[in-house]
Amino acid sequence: MAAGILSDRAIKALFDAGKLASGRPLDADQIQPASLDLRLGARAYRVRASFLPGPSARVEDKLARLSMHEIDLTAGAVLETGCVYIVPLLESLDLPQEISASANPKSSTGRLDIFTRVMTDHGQEFDKIAPGYTGPLWLEVSPRTFPIVARTGSRLSQIRFRQGHAVLDEDELSALHRTETLVASETPNVSGGGIALSIDLMGQGEDGLIGYRGKHHTAVIDVDKRGAQEVFDFWEPLYNRGSADLILDPDEFYILVSRESVHVPPLYAAEMTPFDPLVGEFRVHYAGFFDPGFGHSEAGGAGSRAVLEVRSHEVPFILEHGQIVGRLIYERMLERPAALYGTGAGSNYQAQGLKLSKHFRS
Repeated sequence: MAAGILSDRAIKALFDAGKLASGRPLDADQIQPASLDLRLGARAYRVRASFLPGPSARVEDKLARLSMHEIDLTAGAVLETGCVYIVPLLESLDLPQEISASANPKSSTGRLDIFTRVMTDHGQEFDKIAPGYTGPLWLEVSPRTFPIVARTGSRLSQIRFRQGHAVLDEDELSALHRTETLVASETPNVSGGGIALSIDLMGQGEDGLIGYRGKHHTAVIDVDKRGAQEVFDFWEPLYNRGSADLILDPDEFYILVSRESVHVPPLYAAEMTPFDPLVGEFRVHYAGFFDPGFGHSEAGGAGSRAVLEVRSHEVPFILEHGQIVGRLIYERMLERPAALYGTGAGSNYQAQGLKLSKHFRS
């Protein structure tokens, strides 16, 4: 049996076969080249703490004990920073035995510092869906920097389906880089099963903009409204003042950008993972999925950088220009998607440099 990531065609076929179901008709752009956006249901449950159901329980069973308050999302509701909410999703699964899945925050979700993780009944891991899983999906949502308005149908997370093990090993990755230039580096670092990305702290434009730091005590952000917010109401710009480094303060949220541009060829999908789990002082990139066609010149993506969502843990940490902060894992697609990233209306970050989420005015 061939191994690979399911394309948009195959995801639609799962719906047609009843292996994927939804509480209402799909949005026109909900199926992406190699993933499916997941939509919030009608209720959110404020809980005392994050949890996993474990092998002997359903999520609903745990909610009966841990829920503090039930919130109606049908007309939209504010989800506060520092709080944990559990939301049933509109989509549910009846996966074939050979199909597994994984989930990740959407790019816009990560850039707003909204922490999300998908749970399944009897699950022992977040964001991992076992082969053949049948049942509902639930989303843990915890805004970290900005309070948000969300509603039934809001799309904060995405799911990717796979058959077998399709991750490229280091030799395969090196060979693909030689033919397709996966990252714009003359000396690519291929290790740990991935190809490394480093941080750009030299700055962009005449003013040397290197990134943004989230402000505290802001107004709310409606996750479904594009271009509705002024940048400076929510972000403090950061500039290169002559030293190519940046001190990350604990409990602050930063938007930075990779030094290298990234390319995901049409027959592959990629995911950002931590470069080294032993580098535990900071976390980079909440939203890790890169669809086929990201950075692909034929899809209008030449020069696309990886935007990095960065938080320091517990102690201040110095990042230096060119420091490796993550690695890209590549997987084979089972087939070329019908539409590549960047060729549809739902592609917001093709050909991006240092870019905030779609919610802010240019």
